[in-house]
Order: sequence, then C-alpha cells, then structure tokens
Amino acid sequence: MTIDLLGAVRFINSRFGSRAKDIAPVGAGDWSTAYGFTLDGQEMVIRFGAHVEDFQKDQVMGSLAPPMVPVPEVTLIGETSEGFYAVSRRVRGGHLDELDAGEMRLILPGLIDALLGLQQVDTGSISHGGEWRLGGRRASWSEELLSVTGPRDRLPGWRERLDLFPAESKIFDSGVSALQRLAPRLPEYRGIAHCDLLNRNVLVDRGGLTGIIDWGNAIYGDPLYDMAWLLYWWPWYPQWQEIDLQQVLNDVWERQGGIPSQMEERLRCCLLHIGLDHIAYCAFRQRTEDMRRNAVQLLDYI
Repeated sequence: MTIDLLGAVRFINSRFGSRAKDIAPVGAGDWSTAYGFTLDGQEMVIRFGAHVEDFQKDQVMGSLAPPMVPVPEVTLIGETSEGFYAVSRRVRGGHLDELDAGEMRLILPGLIDALLGLQQVDTGSISHGGEWRLGGRRASWSEELLSVTGPRDRLPGWRERLDLFPAESKIFDSGVSALQRLAPRLPEYRGIAHCDLLNRNVLVDRGGLTGIIDWGNAIYGDPLYDMAWLLYWWPWYPQWQEIDLQQVLNDVWERQGGIPSQMEERLRCCLLHIGLDHIAYCAFRQRTEDMRRNAVQLLDYI
C-alpha cells in the first residue's frame, strides 16, 4: 500500500486537525510509506501500510526493548480506508548503510551490544502471537528455517517466477538441500532477531545508535541470525571491506565468555536461509540482478 503526500496530508489533517503541522515525506519501503510531522510541537512519524502486524511488532518492541536497543515508541495504531497506519515518536540520525569505514568501526561495538541486549527481552508475554512467529507457528527452529521453501502470503507466485531462471532456480534448490541436511542438527536456541538491520533501519549519530526501526521482519529464532545478517550483506558495502567483521564478532564473543556453541553450523544455516529468502524475494519483486547476485553468493555457503 502506498499513499502520496496529498493523501497523507488529508488523512493527518482529518485525524489530528490543527494539532498537526510540517507534514513532509520521510521515506518509503516495500511494505510502508512514512511521513514526518509535528503533533502538539513534538516530532512524530506516521506510516501507512497494508500489514498491521508489522506495526504491532514495532509497538511491542518499543515497549519491551532494553535501553541499549533504542526503539521509538509507537503511540497509536489505526485503520484507514485502504489499510493501516501507525504513529511513532521520531528519532533523528544518519543511516548505518551510509557510514564509511571509520564511522562503522565506532558504531559496531554498540550495535553488537544492542543485538546481545535483545536477548534480555522476556519473550513470554509475546510468544503466543502467531504473527510474530514467536514459537507458536513453528515447532522448532529448523522447521522455521526450512519454511523458506513454502508459499508466502506476501510473495504470491515467487516460485513460479524463480523457475523462469533455470540457473538461479538450480542454485536455490541446492541451497535448500544443504539446509535440509544441516538444520535438523541445530540446537534450539531462541531469541529475538530483527532480520533487516540495513535498508535504512538503523539510525546513528555521533558514534552511537539513536534508533532501530521497522521490526516487521523480526522473528523468534537463533540469536546469531542478526550476526549472520551482517556477515551476509557485508560484501555488498565496498566502503566497509577493510573491516574484518568476523574477527570483530569473535572478539566480542570472547569478551562475553567464549565463542557460541556450534557457531559455525548455526551461522551457516542462517546464511543459507538469508540467501534463499532473498532469492525468493527478488524473484517475486522481479529484481533480476539482485536475484542473480544472491544466487552467486549462496554458492559460497552450500
């Protein structure tokens, strides 16, 4: 669902009247469109989208995240004539994706600490939410990983589109076979993973985190998943290549008491899943070049 500036202005004015001012576009993703505005003098963001569960995840994390994980508070969720909207407090900062190597070196320790801090969240109060995938929909972590091969409500017909590209389809199936061999042997570690740390979803300023937003893809799975996410996408950012991310992670884990149990197998399964997931996603979105690049990278993990 998308809404243009005129439509956003009309909706905000109808909902908040003269209390709302300075309405302007903030950005748009594949699942929502955002506009900034002031409400009673406070900076806010309103997002419009078709999937209310994404906004509900943001609201849950805004209330439960520990202090080292800065998640903006969602103050209101409601329905429009075409979908849903959510209002949250606005946080300022540059985007993680745009940092140079020196800036990234400063940010990484705090970012990794935040990912570790996520595991302090008591998931008991939200583990019943099927839309969260917090233990209610998949019996095991391996089943969650292997569900990447199945149909998805948001990606209708993705497999049929992928099959139009025989080379990439063959690589995808090889990746599935590798995951089917490895996933059943994984331990049942569970925690919260954001699963979309790039794509302008982490805001930073002066060497620190100011906001982690857009929890729509978050899952209840292996806490190493977000570490794997960074490792997977690291080669896509040429400005960061002088940083040995794996060594940075190893140093953090050593300070935390040692390398995680079965680290290599767990990371490899997460990397396979990320590659498979994004091949399917790019096939659905008809982003052919990105689909092919993900397929080539997936070969490294098979």
